[in-house]
Amino acid sequence: MQLDARQIIIRPVISEQSYDQIENNVYTFEVAKSANKIEIAQAVEKIFGVTVEKVNTLNVKPKSKRLRYKQGLTRTWKKAMVTLAEGDTIEIFGA
Repeated sequence: MQLDARQIIIRPVISEQSYDQIENNVYTFEVAKSANKIEIAQAVEKIFGVTVEKVNTLNVKPKSKRLRYKQGLTRTWKKAMVTLAEGDTIEIFGA
């Protein structure tokens, strides 16, 4: 089953570490678990009109959480760090 570009890129990851990486032209996104690096690169190029040089991915493991007497876990998700070519930027981050 082929996913659409908007189904592959779910949302940008907003954190201090991801903002620091923007200076190195690396942008961080939450992506679909089933997406591979090639699909992620093609989706970013299609959505934002930039050139992708490299994609690093990792699966974020769940963390243990507690709500009163109930023990549970946060959800698992996939993170992609996308390195863009020199001179390309993504304006959604406001950088």
